[in-house]
Amino acid sequence: MVGAGSWGTTVANAVAKNCPTVLWARRAELAQQISTRHENHDYLPGSKLVGNLLCSADLAAAVSNASIVMMAVPSNGFREVAARVAPHVAATVPIVSLSKGLERDSLNRMTEVARQLMPENPVAVLTGPNLAHEIMLGQPAATVVACVDEQIARDIQRVVASPTLRVYTNADVVGCEISGVVKNVIAIATGIVEGMGFGDNSKATLITRGLAEMSRLGVALGANPNTFMGLAGLGDVVATCASAKSRNSAVGVRLGRGESIAAITGSMSMVAEGVRSSLSVLQLAQRHGVEMPITEQVAAVCEGATSAKDALVQLMARTIKSEF
Repeated sequence: MVGAGSWGTTVANAVAKNCPTVLWARRAELAQQISTRHENHDYLPGSKLVGNLLCSADLAAAVSNASIVMMAVPSNGFREVAARVAPHVAATVPIVSLSKGLERDSLNRMTEVARQLMPENPVAVLTGPNLAHEIMLGQPAATVVACVDEQIARDIQRVVASPTLRVYTNADVVGCEISGVVKNVIAIATGIVEGMGFGDNSKATLITRGLAEMSRLGVALGANPNTFMGLAGLGDVVATCASAKSRNSAVGVRLGRGESIAAITGSMSMVAEGVRSSLSVLQLAQRHGVEMPITEQVAAVCEGATSAKDALVQLMARTIKSEF
Protein backbone atom coordinates (compact mmCIF):
# COMPACT_ATOMS: atom_id res chain seq x y z
CA MET A 1 0.00 0.00 0.00
CA VAL A 2 1.58 3.25 -1.18
CA GLY A 3 0.29 6.11 0.96
CA ALA A 4 -0.38 6.18 4.70
CA GLY A 5 -3.23 8.67 4.84
CA SER A 6 -6.54 7.72 6.44
CA TRP A 7 -7.86 5.64 3.52
CA GLY A 8 -4.58 4.00 2.57
CA THR A 9 -3.96 2.99 6.17
CA THR A 10 -7.53 1.70 6.55
CA VAL A 11 -7.36 -0.51 3.46
CA ALA A 12 -3.86 -1.71 4.38
CA ASN A 13 -5.15 -2.64 7.82
CA ALA A 14 -7.98 -4.64 6.22
CA VAL A 15 -5.70 -6.40 3.73
CA ALA A 16 -3.17 -7.25 6.45
CA LYS A 17 -5.81 -9.51 8.01
CA ASN A 18 -5.76 -11.62 4.84
CA CYS A 19 -2.14 -11.55 3.64
CA PRO A 20 1.27 -10.04 4.49
CA THR A 21 1.07 -6.30 3.86
CA VAL A 22 3.58 -3.44 3.79
CA LEU A 23 2.42 0.17 3.99
CA TRP A 24 4.62 2.99 2.69
CA ALA A 25 4.65 6.30 4.56
CA ARG A 26 6.46 9.33 3.22
CA ARG A 27 7.66 10.33 6.70
CA ALA A 28 9.99 8.03 8.65
CA GLU A 29 8.49 9.01 11.99
CA LEU A 30 5.01 7.99 10.85
CA ALA A 31 6.33 4.68 9.53
CA GLN A 32 7.95 4.05 12.92
CA GLN A 33 4.74 4.92 14.76
CA ILE A 34 2.67 2.50 12.65
CA SER A 35 5.19 -0.35 12.89
CA THR A 36 5.93 -0.10 16.61
CA ARG A 37 2.83 1.45 18.20
CA HIS A 38 0.32 0.12 15.65
CA GLU A 39 -1.46 3.44 15.26
CA ASN A 40 -1.63 6.32 12.81
CA HIS A 41 -2.33 9.20 15.14
CA ASP A 42 -2.10 11.83 12.40
CA TYR A 43 -4.90 10.42 10.26
CA LEU A 44 -6.76 7.83 12.36
CA PRO A 45 -6.50 8.99 15.99
CA GLY A 46 -7.79 6.46 18.46
CA SER A 47 -7.73 3.52 16.04
CA LYS A 48 -5.59 0.46 16.74
CA LEU A 49 -3.99 -1.20 13.72
CA VAL A 50 -3.36 -4.93 13.39
CA GLY A 51 0.00 -5.95 14.78
CA ASN A 52 1.28 -7.64 11.61
CA LEU A 53 0.89 -4.54 9.39
CA LEU A 54 4.41 -3.41 8.51
CA CYS A 55 5.25 0.15 7.53
CA SER A 56 8.32 1.55 5.82
CA ALA A 57 9.53 4.92 4.59
CA ASP A 58 11.62 3.14 1.93
CA LEU A 59 9.39 3.02 -1.15
CA ALA A 60 11.52 0.57 -3.13
CA ALA A 61 11.67 -1.86 -0.22
CA ALA A 62 7.92 -1.57 0.36
CA VAL A 63 6.87 -2.47 -3.20
CA SER A 64 9.69 -4.61 -4.62
CA ASN A 65 8.26 -7.96 -3.44
CA ALA A 66 4.57 -7.10 -3.76
CA SER A 67 2.15 -9.22 -5.76
CA ILE A 68 -0.34 -6.31 -5.75
CA VAL A 69 0.50 -2.60 -5.44
CA MET A 70 -2.22 -0.26 -4.21
CA MET A 71 -1.79 3.50 -4.67
CA ALA A 72 -3.48 5.72 -2.08
CA VAL A 73 -1.80 9.04 -2.75
CA PRO A 74 -3.64 12.26 -3.75
CA SER A 75 -4.08 12.85 -7.45
CA ASN A 76 -1.73 15.84 -7.54
CA GLY A 77 1.16 13.64 -6.35
CA PHE A 78 0.14 10.39 -8.02
CA ARG A 79 2.42 10.64 -11.08
CA GLU A 80 5.52 11.51 -9.10
CA VAL A 81 5.06 8.60 -6.67
CA ALA A 82 4.00 6.14 -9.40
CA ALA A 83 7.15 7.01 -11.36
CA ARG A 84 9.19 6.04 -8.30
CA VAL A 85 7.23 2.79 -7.93
CA ALA A 86 7.57 1.75 -11.58
CA PRO A 87 11.20 0.50 -11.58
CA HIS A 88 10.56 -1.83 -8.65
CA VAL A 89 7.51 -3.84 -9.75
CA ALA A 90 7.26 -6.70 -12.24
CA ALA A 91 5.03 -6.33 -15.30
CA THR A 92 2.56 -8.89 -13.92
CA VAL A 93 1.84 -6.90 -10.75
CA PRO A 94 -1.59 -5.18 -10.75
CA ILE A 95 -1.57 -1.47 -9.91
CA VAL A 96 -4.72 -0.55 -7.97
CA SER A 97 -5.74 3.11 -7.65
CA LEU A 98 -7.54 4.24 -4.48
CA SER A 99 -7.30 7.92 -5.49
CA LYS A 100 -10.39 9.89 -6.53
CA GLY A 101 -9.19 12.74 -8.70
CA LEU A 102 -7.96 13.83 -12.13
CA GLU A 103 -4.49 14.99 -13.04
CA ARG A 104 -4.74 18.77 -13.33
CA ASP A 105 -2.77 19.37 -16.52
CA SER A 106 -3.51 16.25 -18.57
CA LEU A 107 -7.04 15.56 -17.21
CA ASN A 108 -5.99 11.92 -17.00
CA ARG A 109 -7.62 9.47 -14.60
CA MET A 110 -5.20 7.81 -12.18
CA THR A 111 -5.31 4.46 -13.99
CA GLU A 112 -4.36 6.31 -17.18
CA VAL A 113 -1.36 7.82 -15.37
CA ALA A 114 -0.39 4.39 -14.05
CA ARG A 115 -0.70 2.85 -17.51
CA GLN A 116 1.54 5.55 -19.01
CA LEU A 117 4.26 4.88 -16.44
CA MET A 118 3.80 1.09 -16.21
CA PRO A 119 2.34 0.11 -19.60
CA GLU A 120 2.70 -3.66 -19.10
CA ASN A 121 1.00 -3.74 -15.70
CA PRO A 122 -2.73 -4.42 -15.35
CA VAL A 123 -4.61 -1.56 -13.67
CA ALA A 124 -7.62 -1.54 -11.37
CA VAL A 125 -9.67 0.79 -9.17
CA LEU A 126 -10.96 0.33 -5.62
CA THR A 127 -13.86 2.69 -4.91
CA GLY A 128 -17.25 3.00 -3.26
CA PRO A 129 -19.12 4.47 -0.27
CA ASN A 130 -16.22 4.04 2.11
CA LEU A 131 -15.61 6.48 4.95
CA ALA A 132 -12.34 5.39 6.55
CA HIS A 133 -13.32 5.79 10.21
CA GLU A 134 -16.42 3.58 9.77
CA ILE A 135 -14.41 0.85 8.04
CA MET A 136 -11.86 0.98 10.87
CA LEU A 137 -14.66 0.52 13.41
CA GLY A 138 -15.78 -2.61 11.58
CA GLN A 139 -19.16 -1.21 10.60
CA PRO A 140 -20.83 -3.12 7.72
CA ALA A 141 -19.90 -1.64 4.34
CA ALA A 142 -19.26 -2.54 0.72
CA THR A 143 -16.82 -1.46 -1.97
CA VAL A 144 -16.07 -2.17 -5.63
CA VAL A 145 -12.91 -3.32 -7.38
CA ALA A 146 -12.98 -2.55 -11.10
CA CYS A 147 -10.66 -4.23 -13.58
CA VAL A 148 -11.10 -5.39 -17.17
CA ASP A 149 -9.41 -8.67 -16.21
CA GLU A 150 -11.99 -10.59 -14.19
CA GLN A 151 -9.45 -12.91 -12.57
CA ILE A 152 -7.35 -10.01 -11.32
CA ALA A 153 -10.48 -8.35 -9.96
CA ARG A 154 -11.29 -11.54 -8.08
CA ASP A 155 -7.76 -11.76 -6.68
CA ILE A 156 -8.01 -8.20 -5.33
CA GLN A 157 -11.52 -8.93 -4.08
CA ARG A 158 -10.23 -11.82 -1.96
CA VAL A 159 -7.42 -9.87 -0.28
CA VAL A 160 -9.62 -6.88 0.62
CA ALA A 161 -12.85 -8.62 1.71
CA SER A 162 -13.67 -9.22 5.37
CA PRO A 163 -16.75 -10.26 7.39
CA THR A 164 -17.73 -6.57 7.63
CA LEU A 165 -16.56 -5.37 4.20
CA ARG A 166 -18.22 -6.85 1.11
CA VAL A 167 -16.23 -6.40 -2.08
CA TYR A 168 -17.95 -6.51 -5.48
CA THR A 169 -16.22 -6.73 -8.86
CA ASN A 170 -16.98 -4.60 -11.91
CA ALA A 171 -15.39 -4.55 -15.36
CA ASP A 172 -16.11 -0.83 -15.85
CA VAL A 173 -12.89 0.91 -14.82
CA VAL A 174 -13.83 4.20 -16.53
CA GLY A 175 -17.27 4.42 -14.91
CA CYS A 176 -16.02 3.56 -11.44
CA GLU A 177 -13.16 6.02 -11.68
CA ILE A 178 -15.28 8.89 -13.05
CA SER A 179 -17.83 8.24 -10.30
CA GLY A 180 -15.19 8.65 -7.62
CA VAL A 181 -14.03 11.95 -9.10
CA VAL A 182 -17.40 13.59 -9.79
CA LYS A 183 -19.01 12.60 -6.48
CA ASN A 184 -16.57 14.93 -4.71
CA VAL A 185 -17.82 17.83 -6.82
CA ILE A 186 -21.43 16.92 -6.00
CA ALA A 187 -20.54 16.75 -2.31
CA ILE A 188 -19.16 20.28 -2.38
CA ALA A 189 -22.38 21.48 -4.04
CA THR A 190 -24.64 19.81 -1.46
CA GLY A 191 -22.43 21.13 1.33
CA ILE A 192 -22.84 24.64 -0.04
CA VAL A 193 -26.64 24.53 0.13
CA GLU A 194 -26.45 23.09 3.65
CA GLY A 195 -24.08 25.86 4.69
CA MET A 196 -26.51 28.42 3.26
CA GLY A 197 -29.22 27.03 5.53
CA PHE A 198 -31.31 25.20 2.92
CA GLY A 199 -32.87 21.81 3.60
CA ASP A 200 -33.28 18.35 2.19
CA ASN A 201 -35.20 19.36 -0.94
CA SER A 202 -32.24 21.45 -2.09
CA LYS A 203 -29.72 18.68 -1.33
CA ALA A 204 -31.85 16.02 -3.02
CA THR A 205 -32.11 18.19 -6.12
CA LEU A 206 -28.35 18.67 -6.35
CA ILE A 207 -27.62 14.99 -5.71
CA THR A 208 -30.05 13.86 -8.40
CA ARG A 209 -28.97 16.37 -11.01
CA GLY A 210 -25.33 15.79 -10.07
CA LEU A 211 -25.77 12.07 -10.75
CA ALA A 212 -27.17 13.01 -14.17
CA GLU A 213 -24.01 15.02 -14.87
CA MET A 214 -21.80 12.16 -13.67
CA SER A 215 -23.59 9.69 -15.92
CA ARG A 216 -23.44 11.97 -18.98
CA LEU A 217 -19.70 12.42 -18.64
CA GLY A 218 -19.04 8.76 -17.93
CA VAL A 219 -21.09 7.52 -20.87
CA ALA A 220 -19.31 9.99 -23.16
CA LEU A 221 -16.05 8.40 -22.06
CA GLY A 222 -17.33 4.89 -22.75
CA ALA A 223 -18.59 3.85 -19.30
CA ASN A 224 -21.48 1.51 -18.55
CA PRO A 225 -24.54 3.58 -17.49
CA ASN A 226 -25.42 0.99 -14.83
CA THR A 227 -22.24 1.81 -12.92
CA PHE A 228 -23.61 5.19 -11.88
CA MET A 229 -26.55 3.62 -10.06
CA GLY A 230 -24.26 1.19 -8.21
CA LEU A 231 -21.91 1.44 -5.24
CA ALA A 232 -19.24 3.43 -7.09
CA GLY A 233 -21.81 5.99 -8.29
CA LEU A 234 -24.98 6.48 -6.25
CA GLY A 235 -23.56 4.69 -3.23
CA ASP A 236 -20.50 6.90 -2.95
CA VAL A 237 -22.54 10.05 -3.64
CA VAL A 238 -24.96 9.24 -0.80
CA ALA A 239 -22.17 8.48 1.69
CA THR A 240 -20.14 11.55 0.80
CA CYS A 241 -23.04 14.00 0.68
CA ALA A 242 -24.70 12.71 3.87
CA SER A 243 -21.64 12.52 6.11
CA ALA A 244 -20.44 15.39 8.25
CA LYS A 245 -17.05 13.63 8.22
CA SER A 246 -16.67 14.02 4.43
CA ARG A 247 -13.93 16.55 3.69
CA ASN A 248 -15.57 17.65 0.44
CA SER A 249 -18.97 18.16 2.05
CA ALA A 250 -17.32 20.06 4.90
CA VAL A 251 -15.62 22.38 2.41
CA GLY A 252 -18.99 23.04 0.78
CA VAL A 253 -20.64 23.86 4.11
CA ARG A 254 -17.96 26.41 4.90
CA LEU A 255 -18.25 27.94 1.43
CA GLY A 256 -22.01 28.20 1.91
CA ARG A 257 -21.43 30.07 5.17
CA GLY A 258 -19.37 32.67 3.34
CA GLU A 259 -15.78 31.59 3.99
CA SER A 260 -13.26 31.99 1.19
CA ILE A 261 -11.80 28.97 -0.53
CA ALA A 262 -8.28 30.16 0.37
CA ALA A 263 -9.11 30.32 4.08
CA ILE A 264 -10.76 26.89 4.00
CA THR A 265 -7.96 25.05 2.19
CA GLY A 266 -5.34 26.81 4.29
CA SER A 267 -6.90 25.41 7.46
CA MET A 268 -7.15 21.78 6.27
CA SER A 269 -4.48 19.15 6.97
CA MET A 270 -6.02 16.57 4.60
CA VAL A 271 -6.88 16.96 0.94
CA ALA A 272 -10.43 17.61 -0.26
CA GLU A 273 -10.02 16.23 -3.78
CA GLY A 274 -13.12 17.97 -5.13
CA VAL A 275 -11.52 21.40 -4.70
CA ARG A 276 -8.66 20.40 -6.98
CA SER A 277 -10.63 18.30 -9.43
CA SER A 278 -13.77 20.40 -10.04
CA LEU A 279 -12.12 22.53 -12.73
CA SER A 280 -10.49 19.43 -14.26
CA VAL A 281 -13.86 17.67 -14.42
CA LEU A 282 -15.36 20.71 -16.13
CA GLN A 283 -12.52 20.88 -18.65
CA LEU A 284 -12.85 17.16 -19.38
CA ALA A 285 -16.58 17.59 -19.91
CA GLN A 286 -16.01 20.53 -22.26
CA ARG A 287 -13.47 18.48 -24.21
CA HIS A 288 -16.18 15.86 -24.84
CA GLY A 289 -19.08 18.28 -25.34
CA VAL A 290 -20.86 17.30 -22.12
CA GLU A 291 -22.98 19.85 -20.26
CA MET A 292 -22.32 19.93 -16.49
CA PRO A 293 -23.87 23.09 -15.00
CA ILE A 294 -23.45 22.09 -11.33
CA THR A 295 -19.81 21.25 -11.90
CA GLU A 296 -19.35 24.54 -13.74
CA GLN A 297 -20.59 26.54 -10.75
CA VAL A 298 -18.66 24.49 -8.18
CA ALA A 299 -15.49 24.99 -10.23
CA ALA A 300 -16.11 28.73 -10.36
CA VAL A 301 -16.51 28.86 -6.57
CA CYS A 302 -13.46 26.67 -5.92
CA GLU A 303 -11.35 28.78 -8.27
CA GLY A 304 -12.48 31.95 -6.48
CA ALA A 305 -14.24 33.29 -9.58
CA THR A 306 -17.68 33.62 -7.94
CA SER A 307 -19.39 33.35 -4.58
CA ALA A 308 -21.48 30.41 -3.43
CA LYS A 309 -24.56 32.61 -3.37
CA ASP A 310 -24.07 33.83 -6.95
CA ALA A 311 -23.37 30.28 -8.13
CA LEU A 312 -26.71 29.09 -6.74
CA VAL A 313 -28.50 32.02 -8.40
CA GLN A 314 -26.94 31.05 -11.74
CA LEU A 315 -28.09 27.43 -11.36
CA MET A 316 -31.65 28.36 -10.49
CA ALA A 317 -31.87 30.87 -13.36
CA ARG A 318 -31.15 28.29 -16.07
CA THR A 319 -33.76 27.73 -18.76
CA ILE A 320 -36.40 25.19 -17.70
CA LYS A 321 -36.62 22.06 -19.81
CA SER A 322 -37.47 18.34 -19.86
CA GLU A 323 -35.80 16.20 -17.19
CA PHE A 324 -34.54 13.59 -19.66
